[in-house]
Amino acid sequence: MARDLLGKVLVHDTREGLASGLIVEVEAYVGESDPACHAAPGPTKRNAPLYGPPGFSYVYLNYGVHYLVNVVTEPEGSPAGVLIRALEPLEGIALMRRRRMRPIPDHALCQGPGNLTRALGISLKNNKFDLRGDTLYIADRGRGIESVSWSPRIGIAVGTDRGWRCFASGHVSVSREPLSPLRKI
Repeated sequence: MARDLLGKVLVHDTREGLASGLIVEVEAYVGESDPACHAAPGPTKRNAPLYGPPGFSYVYLNYGVHYLVNVVTEPEGSPAGVLIRALEPLEGIALMRRRRMRPIPDHALCQGPGNLTRALGISLKNNKFDLRGDTLYIADRGRGIESVSWSPRIGIAVGTDRGWRCFASGHVSVSREPLSPLRKI
């Protein structure tokens, strides 16, 4: 599912306006046996969306600072999600700039999972949203990603042995390129 999300468009339509971006970087977190997955300790109130139906959002506050958005990917009862790590801004760039509150090049507005939620105005209010809806949703606009790389996940302390980070090779909006990807497709 991680690979399938690359090239899709994450859209958030709010009272302030619509903002969207092409998904260029993601990471998979799979089940209770994955030490980096929020499901590792078993079901809790916080991670309940991961155990729910696929196609819904799982939004949480990370380190008390940034909201992060995931797509729940497995059948109900099988906790797994894909963290959206970076977007290429498409629509609502002026709105994204206001939300980020600092001068940033367009390509960097949604670079990194906390930056993209801030730029798109995603918060805990968007937890458990059906991503096939009309407020926070993922659209297929026929854009593809030609060259894809896989590497270990980044920004975590455990589960770094798994090559479950997928990104558009050489794309300027990717949060950071690894020194050497595990594999390139």
